[in-house]
Amino acid sequence: MSVATEEGRTESAETVRKPPRIPWWANPRVGLVILLILLIALFTALRPAFLDTKLTLVPLQSDISVYLVVGLAQLMVLSLGHMNMAVGRMAAMSAFVMGLVHDQLGAGLVVSLLLGLIAGGLLGALAGLIISRTGVNSFVVTLAMDFALVGLITILYTSVTDGVAFPTLPAGMDALRFDTFADYCLGDVCGPRIPLVVPFAVAAALLVGLLFRFSRLGREMLMTGANIKAAELSGIPTKNRIVQAHALSGLIAGLAGFLLAANNGAFSASIGGEFLLPSFLAPVLGGTLLAGGAVSVLGTVLGATLTQVIYKGLNLLQFQLDQLQLYIGLVLLAALSLDRARHVIAERRGAKL
Repeated sequence: MSVATEEGRTESAETVRKPPRIPWWANPRVGLVILLILLIALFTALRPAFLDTKLTLVPLQSDISVYLVVGLAQLMVLSLGHMNMAVGRMAAMSAFVMGLVHDQLGAGLVVSLLLGLIAGGLLGALAGLIISRTGVNSFVVTLAMDFALVGLITILYTSVTDGVAFPTLPAGMDALRFDTFADYCLGDVCGPRIPLVVPFAVAAALLVGLLFRFSRLGREMLMTGANIKAAELSGIPTKNRIVQAHALSGLIAGLAGFLLAANNGAFSASIGGEFLLPSFLAPVLGGTLLAGGAVSVLGTVLGATLTQVIYKGLNLLQFQLDQLQLYIGLVLLAALSLDRARHVIAERRGAKL
């Protein structure tokens, strides 16, 4: 099929409609990789201990795993153009359920984890149901849920554990906290210095990536986020997709709560208190749109890695807490500004982002 141009020539419809490819330098993932390399080189030059395996690299991998999963939880609803302001409290509530079923029922690690994930998924589904049925903005609904869960979690911990953490952990959680694959050898062959919590985060990232790339559910979530009216006219059950996206967000938040509990060595009420900002930073730095319709799992991995590298590097440089927060904010603001500058230049050159 051909179409006529203003000059009278004919071109194929495919040639006319195909947008220019985005240049490699405007890709946010490329920028994050370059920034990561530069920061690692800088921190290593200033503090060679940054590359110390036991002191820095192993704990850094554990932290990245937690905040990657938190970012994936937020990414699920960002695909719709929604926000989950209660992501940290959903993680805390899931962790409470895990600790409760172990402490009161003697459940093992797998059962405790599964029940905690279900609890997180149900909380997310409740938020999605309210949003889809009432039309109230997701920010308002999840913020209200966050406030409600703060009080509920405090009441529950006070009544069950007198306000402290659960006294025991399921068998196997100590190994998740302290062990790496190097601690397990087959003959003379031992694994790398990778914490045991890392595969949980890798599996979550792979599953979310497969969901959005190959499944009908993932594609319809993105279509709903891009244009909900068009999605409805296309026959997509948008209300169901909203509930499902929020349910998956709550479930993944529950996994983040479990990983943080494993890293901290306790199921406590404080879990998830610092999750909100990192949950947005990781996906947004990686190219996920706040307006919905486009996500990047690889970008979320890089965004979570960047934020934790900055935190660990500045911590090794012995910055005070207020200085640490200031410089992390400035570096991240610079990263976002540079990313936006690349997009503007690409748009002026006619590339479709």
